[in-house]
Amino acid sequence: MNCPYCLNTALKVTDKRKSPEGIRRRRECLKCKKRFTTYEKIEKSDLHVIKKDKSREKFSREKLERGINKAFEKRAVSKEKINKMINQIEKQLRRRGKKEIKSSVIGELVIKKIKKLDNVAYIRFASVYRNFQDVQDFKQEIKNL
Repeated sequence: MNCPYCLNTALKVTDKRKSPEGIRRRRECLKCKKRFTTYEKIEKSDLHVIKKDKSREKFSREKLERGINKAFEKRAVSKEKINKMINQIEKQLRRRGKKEIKSSVIGELVIKKIKKLDNVAYIRFASVYRNFQDVQDFKQEIKNL
């Protein structure tokens, strides 16, 4: 591993603890004395998503995070709550014990969790997930809230 600031390889670990993302380590470069954080994640068994067009792709937590974070953009919901929700979603998907899961199952799980946290983020996510075509779709969804 290299220091991200000076690329030196001489580093020391100043703190280590468990976190929802895996093992969190604070490191210090022995040359430039700057500190940075690294995460060690346990690689989980492969989970594949079956998309609407029947194609398959490897489950990507990063893709899930991007979609959810986009819905919560400029909303007064803490990053911790959003990350906790993402962790819960991934845990629920993996607990099913299946290697493949339909994208619609993931979408419905996500939409239910978002609805509990923030109505505006819910409408944003629903508009993309449910492919709203016009203002009437938005009105109908808002009525259903």
